[in-house]
Amino acid sequence: QVQFVESGGGLVQPGGSLRLSCAASGFTLAYYAIGWFRQAPGKEREGVSCISSSDGSTYYADSVKGRFTVSRANARNTVYLQMNSLKPEDTAVYYCATALYRMCGRSWPTWDVYDYWGQGTRVTVSS
Repeated sequence: QVQFVESGGGLVQPGGSLRLSCAASGFTLAYYAIGWFRQAPGKEREGVSCISSSDGSTYYADSVKGRFTVSRANARNTVYLQMNSLKPEDTAVYYCATALYRMCGRSWPTWDVYDYWGQGTRVTVSS
């Protein structure tokens, strides 16, 4: 059974950093692309980043490019999202997900492409 557990969220001041973790079980994460999404109150779920499996290529939403970095630790069956220079508009619940494809593809930011989701971790950026 494919499962994800996200962790690492919390309250941080503007300009601060957090590292989110997405621990997978029930499948070998190394073989598949993993997406990160976020959903702020009253807003649609938004694609934040994606990391492919075979070549490790990464993709980012324009709103986070240059501030967020996605990486994977295959030996730990875990994907990370390092978030720097956080802004109040980054406040949201963050989710990891997979469609069990190897590559992210053009549709990576589209939430309904993904079949398996974690429960999310809340990030609040506020002074």
